Amino acid sequence: MKFSVFTASTPDWTPPEAAAQLAAQGWDGVEWRITDQDAADAPGFWAGNRATWPLTGLEERLTEIDAVTRGAGLAYSGIGGYARSFERTDVARLLTATATLGAGRVRVTMPLLKTGDYRDLFAGARKDLEWATAEAARLGVTVLVELHHETITASASAALRLIDGLDPATVGVIHDLGNLIYEGYEDHRAAFQLLGPYLQHVHVKNVAWHPVATAADGTVAWKADWATLREGQADVGAYLRALREHGYDGWITLEDFSTAVPLPERTRDNLAYLRSLL
Repeated sequence: MKFSVFTASTPDWTPPEAAAQLAAQGWDGVEWRITDQDAADAPGFWAGNRATWPLTGLEERLTEIDAVTRGAGLAYSGIGGYARSFERTDVARLLTATATLGAGRVRVTMPLLKTGDYRDLFAGARKDLEWATAEAARLGVTVLVELHHETITASASAALRLIDGLDPATVGVIHDLGNLIYEGYEDHRAAFQLLGPYLQHVHVKNVAWHPVATAADGTVAWKADWATLREGQADVGAYLRALREHGYDGWITLEDFSTAVPLPERTRDNLAYLRSLL
């Protein structure tokens, strides 16, 4: 297996700083966050993230992105795009950029449940993916669908239903350990078997549920929050063993959104911890 970091989780670093730090720590690759984001007073995961390349003007930055990445000796585990499946112009731009960079694969995000009737969202996303995979085939790249809570593909079963019958050379699934703690968990081995050739990428982070309030009748309210790899509810070691036993030998991409440990120490320790588990 090869290890990379998704730069949504490295907001304090500029792209050159992120590449230099990750290379020095021994990571194999990087998954760049590409999106137009809101400004913020301080760097954050979702706004003001300094390790994000903007979608606006992306085509003019590709040479710089490649120089930063390969100049540090890193490979691309993929591109972390934020274009939704129905945003075809932006999806096409990301597919073309992925091909130009030689990055191989790019995430295309699925509709949020809150944006409409599930049946309509699902049918529309299937049509969008049929179009996107035709473009991907033409460019020699792969579209990735992530298992993500609050979207139409929270589980492996839902993702398979969405992409079943499409060419796995042009579309695959990101199996995301942390997201499944929020929603969509299925037995990992069964999920890997179910996805078959569509299991093409893995994201690892961890999440813990905490009680936040108790009503007068004793009903407890719970809330999920990001946790370190060691402290969350997911058993990361068992997960990696299940992947290995299944025969998965691709990218393991870290996106640790916990903040208890400073960023340089966090990324360094995460790599050591993952390697120790294998």
